[in-house]
Amino acid sequence: MIEDLSMRVTPSVAAELGKLKSTISAEKGIPVEEINDIQILRRSIDARQKNIKINLSVRIATGDDAEIMPVYQPVEFHNLPENAPTIIIVGAGPAGLFAALKALELGMRPIVLERGKDVDSRRVDLAAISRTGEVNPSSNYCFGEGGAGAYSDGKLFTRSKKRGNVQSILQLLHQHGAHKNILIDAHPHIGSDKLPEVIKNIRQQIINCGGVVKFSTHVKDILIKDNEAVGVMTDDGNIIDGPVILATGHSARDTYRLLHEKGIGINAKPLAIGVRLEHPQKLIDQLQYHSKEGRGKFLPAAEYSFVTQIDGRGVYSFCMCPGGVVVPAMSGPGESVVNGMSASARASQWANSGMVVEIHPGDLEGYDKDALEMLHIQEDLEKRFFEESGGSLNAPAQRMTDFVKGKDSDGELPRSSYPAGIHSARIDKLLPKEISQRLRGGFLAFDKKCKGFLTDKALLIGLESRTSSPVRIPRDPETLEHLEIKNLYPAGEGAGYAGGIVSAAIDGQRCVEAYYNKIKETRNQV
Repeated sequence: MIEDLSMRVTPSVAAELGKLKSTISAEKGIPVEEINDIQILRRSIDARQKNIKINLSVRIATGDDAEIMPVYQPVEFHNLPENAPTIIIVGAGPAGLFAALKALELGMRPIVLERGKDVDSRRVDLAAISRTGEVNPSSNYCFGEGGAGAYSDGKLFTRSKKRGNVQSILQLLHQHGAHKNILIDAHPHIGSDKLPEVIKNIRQQIINCGGVVKFSTHVKDILIKDNEAVGVMTDDGNIIDGPVILATGHSARDTYRLLHEKGIGINAKPLAIGVRLEHPQKLIDQLQYHSKEGRGKFLPAAEYSFVTQIDGRGVYSFCMCPGGVVVPAMSGPGESVVNGMSASARASQWANSGMVVEIHPGDLEGYDKDALEMLHIQEDLEKRFFEESGGSLNAPAQRMTDFVKGKDSDGELPRSSYPAGIHSARIDKLLPKEISQRLRGGFLAFDKKCKGFLTDKALLIGLESRTSSPVRIPRDPETLEHLEIKNLYPAGEGAGYAGGIVSAAIDGQRCVEAYYNKIKETRNQV
């Protein structure tokens, strides 16, 4: 007999199969020896009370059923025929890679063009940023195989379920090497140490089936004829013909400028700007798990999520990395940008999160109210933080309590994970007052929700500015084509339609499906 159960158990029971089996036996009145198989379908932590509980959805096999069949079936990919239609995919981040997988499923040949390097070569360039201060504009934390998410913890939690099948994305990631826990956990993550192997497996899948993946191939122009995208030109002058999925990621500023100069419609969109906030992980564990001992043996490094409204704008935590480190995330010289990442074990002594304030077009004075307004704000603030650092990657930092009080952080700053080093600075003055004042109010509000969160043990490190794309590329809600240019499909985070690995992957798939349905309908009419 196969039966599904919902259970609330202690962390130790959830962590040990023998204890879980005994608990099921006691609750169901079934002898332990008659429970043939157990499969956890869903797992989440309930830390609202002092006695932490784990919510489990469990499937058991008893009686004549010896084992439980797998919950999902892998997608079968087949070799493409020589005459398969081609589709150009600009960018090898999650939107681009999953667009390519969907193209394979539908019998189309993806040609993936990535300006950066493969994920292994990219790792060398990331190390050089902290070691030498040199940033390769085509290979960094933003650009390269896997996109910005490849070295940013590999968080897979999304609230964008209305956009598509989240579980199918998780299953494809598992099929290509991610641990099965991502199919179970309420807040799944892969880890920056594990994700590169998954990405390489996806790339190999694309190539094995007849797709093409080209690195260090920068698309310099989108070729338009009679208001239709007919191909692209790369930086070496090579022309590739075909419809275009534009999945560049949120830092492709040259692409935004290209579209703007060509008169292809783009719009300024709201984004969020702020800082990386770094606490000792033990303190976050103590606060979130209501225990001086912290997380103990059976609980993971604690997470947090905060959101509030201050003077009509959202203030919230973003991309929280428990047991993680702060990293230099600039994509070019003359910029000061930070982000966070975690390995799969989330074992560092620090917790960090973006703490950001929502900014709308028109919120800050001194900027032209055009399509590139928010991009210019990003660039100006990144330059301001860089210049304050004397032209180095040594990042401005301020104690959290000093930021709230509006004072210098005198004396030695707390230790930080940031590899390029930190120095004391008045971040409250470096940020525009519209951001500083709201961020200050947000910290006070978050401390009311979680007493002790506002502490002199925490550091603000700046600048966190790459939370999303500064533009939205408008598209038809039905066909997903650009509103003005046929066969041009703006996709993912870079186009303003996603916010993270999973939602970007879903959006990339949707764009390929939209093109496939279009050519299928055309063939049917013929």
